[in-house]
Amino acid sequence: MSYAVPSMFPLHPKMDEQVARAFSANEDEEEQHIQKVQNAFLYYGAYACKRLRRTLDYLDSLPADDQRLLSKYRAHLDCVHTCIDRNQAVIRQILRERLLYPADGSGSPTSEADSEFVEPPAHVRHGDMDQAQSTLKLIARDWSTDGALEREQSYKPIIDSITEYYKPSEYELNEIKILVPGAGLGRLTYELACLGYSCEGNEFSYFMLIASNFVLNLCDYENKYVLYPWVHQYVNNLRREDQVAAVRFPDVCPLKNPPKGNIEMAAGDFLEVYKTPHSYNCVATCFFIDCANNVIDFIRTIYKILVPGGIWVNLGPLLYHYSDVNGQNSIEPTYEDLCIIIESVGFVIECSRSGIHTKYAQNPSSMKQSEYQSLFWVCRKPGPYEEQCGKMNSKSKGSKEPHDLIMREDNDMEEVIIVNQYDDANANAIETPQNETETNDAATPQT
Repeated sequence: MSYAVPSMFPLHPKMDEQVARAFSANEDEEEQHIQKVQNAFLYYGAYACKRLRRTLDYLDSLPADDQRLLSKYRAHLDCVHTCIDRNQAVIRQILRERLLYPADGSGSPTSEADSEFVEPPAHVRHGDMDQAQSTLKLIARDWSTDGALEREQSYKPIIDSITEYYKPSEYELNEIKILVPGAGLGRLTYELACLGYSCEGNEFSYFMLIASNFVLNLCDYENKYVLYPWVHQYVNNLRREDQVAAVRFPDVCPLKNPPKGNIEMAAGDFLEVYKTPHSYNCVATCFFIDCANNVIDFIRTIYKILVPGGIWVNLGPLLYHYSDVNGQNSIEPTYEDLCIIIESVGFVIECSRSGIHTKYAQNPSSMKQSEYQSLFWVCRKPGPYEEQCGKMNSKSKGSKEPHDLIMREDNDMEEVIIVNQYDDANANAIETPQNETETNDAATPQT
């Protein structure tokens, strides 16, 4: 399979040797999957218009008096059709440089990729079409002014915690390696790189990878493109204009505003790609950890790839995406269970709280508004001295009961996790290995 490499923000299938062998063995299957994603994008317009056609057919069957009363509604549906066509035009632009698609020997796209579909393409299912439509909403969330509030809710706590721990005045930020699993459209990765950190986003979904590549590498000025992300929402609209509201993107042009730090995007399954110990100073996860069949696998992997003294910053709910999905296994530990698991794996929970008000790709004008009471925590992987002390204490004390988890604060009635209260002497002892990693070149992973 051929992969074009953008000159600005590299996107690559990052693999260790074992994964590379498996990838090579399954190359045909991978090409078929990428082709399916491409076909789903190309079928977007016809798929969305079929839904619209059902409404129009029913409208045409109504009595003449009813149709007369709905004349403005009919004109609105014509506007919906126009918005779908314009979305498809943007999708054509997104697909114009087929970074991830199978290419022939000349590096040109296959002929099948050049045309849109009227009928459902082979192997493309409703779930694929839902992802294509969701991608448009996520572009609005990550790369438009309309998504600024959601980004403030979800990304700012993560960014603030990282800058507090790895202060620009105390570290060479380009030596601080940050991994963002489940990077989606790449805005959090980009924002951290703009601060000067060396950032790597990881994403499994080719829908996301294709769209993020377009924004990061192919949009050449701000607000160049117009999308209608809510055009598929036929219910809970106060005004006709709400369904056909336009969103411009990107609100920031990465090509014109390149980040100070290094940035790249890696394609692949998080658990398969990231196996090298002590590789990152920080792992930042946002709406990610509940995307696992077994969340413990994610926690263990994050612990493994962090350097001693490195931190894991997380924000998001516990939706557990595989729960009740046919053909998928899933466990759904509670917040209380996760706190015990996180500490048992070896992390020190520096701070943790619930009740963080966060929305995710919500239509701001809809009568129906969904909001998560998300979790937020910062966990630290102990340094060698701390880890050894912890093992000795564990052996001397035997298995310990978990600490009391939840305490109510008067301020906003948030639930706050009270963990690991150290006296001053212990706090100073803990700071020593962290300060050592700051000055020890061996503690900073090399690219």
